[in-house]
Amino acid sequence: MRGQTRQGLRSPSRRQGTRRRALPAAAAVAIGIMTLGALAPPSVSAAGSPAAVQQSLNALVRDDGMPAALASVQDRDGRTRTYTAGLGDLATGSKVPRDGQVRIGSNTKTFVAVVVLQLVGEGKIGLDATVDTYLPGLVRGEGIDGRRITVRQLLQHTSGLPNYSNYLGDDVRYYAPRELLDTALQHPADFAPGTSWKYSNTNYVLAGLIVQKVTGRPLAEEIDRRIIKRIGLRHTYFPAPGDASIREPHPHGYLRNAADGPLRDITEIDPSWGWAAGQIVSTNSDLNRFFSALLAGHLLPSAQLAQMRSTVPAEATFGPDARYGLGLLSRPLPCGGLSWGHGGSFPGYETRGGATDDGRAANVAVTMQLTDEAGGRSLERAVDTALCR
Repeated sequence: MRGQTRQGLRSPSRRQGTRRRALPAAAAVAIGIMTLGALAPPSVSAAGSPAAVQQSLNALVRDDGMPAALASVQDRDGRTRTYTAGLGDLATGSKVPRDGQVRIGSNTKTFVAVVVLQLVGEGKIGLDATVDTYLPGLVRGEGIDGRRITVRQLLQHTSGLPNYSNYLGDDVRYYAPRELLDTALQHPADFAPGTSWKYSNTNYVLAGLIVQKVTGRPLAEEIDRRIIKRIGLRHTYFPAPGDASIREPHPHGYLRNAADGPLRDITEIDPSWGWAAGQIVSTNSDLNRFFSALLAGHLLPSAQLAQMRSTVPAEATFGPDARYGLGLLSRPLPCGGLSWGHGGSFPGYETRGGATDDGRAANVAVTMQLTDEAGGRSLERAVDTALCR
């Protein structure tokens, strides 16, 4: 999720029959990416070389205090290299699993947007139809009316809906999607639909509910059928209700309550509060495959892909010259051209990356949720180093 980062998770405790973690509401905004300042370009002579990518990961661990960093880099010919730095488990000192699974946070939004746009292409959803067309009477509140909010505005974050994750309670537990929506609707709209832009996880909860209403199937099944199986993402899944674990080899994720506080293992956590806004688990290589397939037209008809890539300014949240389409972010590269992707943040993990129209792709993950702009800039520089070759 996106916005302010979730901080201050208390030490996880295990109880028989359940896994619950206390999580202050300030941290609930975190399935996204931090606001970034201007980035210094990587050295053109060194950018993209295996040594340069490895050095950038080493710096994330050494200089930025990340427990671990992982990267997957795909060149124009489809060849992939993977990289690791740091430790996969601070308690045991074990190595970082190469291309290990991580919680990808708001990268989930792009998956959901693809499913919605596939349904648009099938004539089952209208981009400029209102929310009430599919969920009549559900979306009402102070300055909020589902008869005036369109599907396009949900995907583009121009609906004005308040961000539910700003208002979650302190206990991380299972949340039903309707409970997340109801939390948002207790608060006034941020602005009238279509008059401004502001990142809100509520938009994608509603998009997920529309998918379920139109298809008659769970969102997780639609993502699995329409994307994961279709392009062969072997290490990507939408966790089932109550599944707080990560299935395959993975680095442990950590959280620091304060700048000088200890790192706490937050690997196992119920991710349902992210749902359509940030629940998916994946790997860097699978993310590269996903974004490359998307840009190559393997997931959407050309008309819907063009709509997805039609962007509005999003600099306030994503940094200079960043623009947001329908679940897809464009960012200028220091070596020229654009990177298309999203990025994500979830307690314990942070991911950045993207793909280019000429076939390059890179994703970098660290095993601590970022809480300052300096860390975000370092992570973006690592991505730029991998893509600028």
